[in-house]
Amino acid sequence: MHSPSGLELAGLASLLVAVPAVALLANSGRRHTGAARRAHLLLAAGAAITTAAALAGLLSSLFLAHGPAQLASAVAVAMALGTLTLLTGTLVLPGAAESAGAAGRHLLDGFVVAAALWFVGWVLVSQPTRLLGDLTPGRCLSMLLPAGVAAISLGLTAVLAMHAHRPRHITVRVAAGVAVVAVAATALSAGICRGWPVVVLLSAVLLPAGLVVVARAVKVADRPVEVLGDVTQRNTGYAFVPMSALVGALGYHLAVGGVFDVFGFLGVSIEGFALVARQYLALADVKRHTVALRQREAHFRELAHTDPLTGLANRRGLVRALRESEVRERARVLGQPAAENRRQPRVLVGLDLDGFKNVNDMRGHDVGDAVLTEVGRRLGVSLRDGDVAARLGGDEFAVLMWATPEEAMVAGKRLLAVLSEPYETEDGSVFLSASVGVADSLAPGDTGELMRDADLALRYAKQRGKNRVERYQKRYDELLRRHSVLENELRHAIERDQLRLVFQPVVALPSMRPVGAEALLRWHHPELGAVRPDEFIPVAEESGLISMIGSWVLDQACRQLAQWLAGGHDIWVSVNLSPKELHAADYAGQVAEVLERYHVPPQRLVLEVTEHAVATDMDELIRRLCELRSTGVRIALDDFGAGYSSLGQLRNLPVDILKIDHALVAEPESRTGTAAPLVDVVVRLGHRLGLEVLAEGIGTPAQRAIVEEAGCRLGQGSLFGWGVPAEHLQALLETVRSSGARPVPVQRARPPVPPSAPARSQVIMLGPGMRQVRALLPTDPAFAIEDGSRTGDQDVRSVDAPREMGQS
Repeated sequence: MHSPSGLELAGLASLLVAVPAVALLANSGRRHTGAARRAHLLLAAGAAITTAAALAGLLSSLFLAHGPAQLASAVAVAMALGTLTLLTGTLVLPGAAESAGAAGRHLLDGFVVAAALWFVGWVLVSQPTRLLGDLTPGRCLSMLLPAGVAAISLGLTAVLAMHAHRPRHITVRVAAGVAVVAVAATALSAGICRGWPVVVLLSAVLLPAGLVVVARAVKVADRPVEVLGDVTQRNTGYAFVPMSALVGALGYHLAVGGVFDVFGFLGVSIEGFALVARQYLALADVKRHTVALRQREAHFRELAHTDPLTGLANRRGLVRALRESEVRERARVLGQPAAENRRQPRVLVGLDLDGFKNVNDMRGHDVGDAVLTEVGRRLGVSLRDGDVAARLGGDEFAVLMWATPEEAMVAGKRLLAVLSEPYETEDGSVFLSASVGVADSLAPGDTGELMRDADLALRYAKQRGKNRVERYQKRYDELLRRHSVLENELRHAIERDQLRLVFQPVVALPSMRPVGAEALLRWHHPELGAVRPDEFIPVAEESGLISMIGSWVLDQACRQLAQWLAGGHDIWVSVNLSPKELHAADYAGQVAEVLERYHVPPQRLVLEVTEHAVATDMDELIRRLCELRSTGVRIALDDFGAGYSSLGQLRNLPVDILKIDHALVAEPESRTGTAAPLVDVVVRLGHRLGLEVLAEGIGTPAQRAIVEEAGCRLGQGSLFGWGVPAEHLQALLETVRSSGARPVPVQRARPPVPPSAPARSQVIMLGPGMRQVRALLPTDPAFAIEDGSRTGDQDVRSVDAPREMGQS
């Protein structure tokens, strides 16, 4: 035991400064969680070990009588262990590496730099260079371990400065602080071994300084960092620098006559193995990255050909399946003998859900998506191996199969039944039907044609009433071409004066006196000839031309009506109204403007709405019809009995006239033994609701008799005249006016009119809180009842009274 010198006491005092740094690191570890907590605690443990080893070594050298060599070895081992713990904490620090593999790569990179530093240092301190001269600590083998750890710390600091995640300065500060601690550990071991108090004091100052740097840096080490995970962006060119330094030092050492001893061999070996291991990891990274890219590319390629909602193929996937099937079929045919060279037909089945838009509109898109997902599941479990189901978009699906056309038709009917089953959702059951189109092909390379043919068959199935299966036929191409020609020519039909109106008379029964006329649109093309309305009207609706054509029809009809009224004819005109026109913005304003332009009394114009329009949103339909009736025009419900309206809807609809569909008028004798049995029911229903009833399609005297017997006051049909030009109908009106009332046919026995029969003006209830003052149409004098007998020989002309619509 010897008395401590002032330098030794100063070193001891300096080491005590490291204690607060250790406490600061431990407190930081307690405050953090996850990876940051683990890193901070490792740093705190390493700082505690190095501080304890330094204090123990310094105190032992001051007050105990151990040999310097043994004491230096113990201090070297303990401080090397503490420094390695600090290095481990640095590598797992957030921002140092994105994974354990990346931390291993950083450590190997540090070994590469450390081996070069070791070798260069060996060249500098060994014979013949002996840069330190007599101060070379050749006898202190105990300092080799902390010197090697210090080299690794310096190398790791350099690597982290290049490869740590941004912001890097925090991680580099921690690594630099650890490197300072490692250098202090080496100096302390050497100072104790050689008895150099200045070196001991220097190490006692460096050690707490390095720990303070680490403690202050880790406070912000867990802040968000920018992770770079792409191996293609990692820079490994720095490996050439330490390798160049190693080769240069070795060349110099051998050039000046140095000996390649075990220490030099150790440095070169570590450098070589570190480079090989690093290269192996780099190749493994590249391979793993390449595999991941390949898998990701395959995944995205599959996503590009897969519908994300149903998991079926999308349009691209279906096209790919069609092309692959062509390639397989060609290979199969080429590999077979000519006698067996028969192509197996490919069949494409197109499917479309009928009325699916209403599901999205009424139930919401979540329910619609659930229905589409269930459709995909049903298609998947209904197909054979090798068949490909695809969702082409919206509610349109397709199935590619290898089958004969007959087998495909059977499969289409089976799919039609499967898709028509109820769909159970959280909001209740959804009922849908489907339309199916089937197209087959034997020729190769006709993928586009096959899809087009299936689409045409599907389109034809929808046009023919939906909920059916149609097989493609060649004439569908002709229909498509004609549809295209009609659409193009219809755009210019008005300006080329190809459209005209004809008027079919509406007569009062039983006198058959004309009291009204329905305006019917006709199109005569110079090359196509006369085009039927049931052919060009759907084309106009699909192409969006119906609004333009409807405006022209309304204008021409009102102009002709104004001429008739100016001539003193007691008549009204009805115009058919498309559902698209009805839901157009400010259509009621357009009607009012046309009426005002030609000074036509609104009650003389009747707008006919087909019963199929009732299948739309009832509230919206009632609102639109109320807007129209507020202008004073009358509303007729056309084709009643052939659509979807119920009694409750009929009671709430703001209509004035009920037009019985011609199918009910022409209904043959039923099991009741009576022809057209529903006519009487509809007439009584209409009268009970305060509506005027008009029977359409009367073509025979027998049908007229049935309608008259049912009490219907208005009739229309071929029996009373087809649609004729305006001048022909005007001539008929002139004839009726000049000859007086038309003779009344022989009266038929009919039930007495009850006292509660509708009067010429009455108030009826349309629905809760709604009432209407209704004026009857111009009627025949034969309907006047005086003392229970008819006065059919009187010519009394009735005038329409305006109606009002209000809220009670």
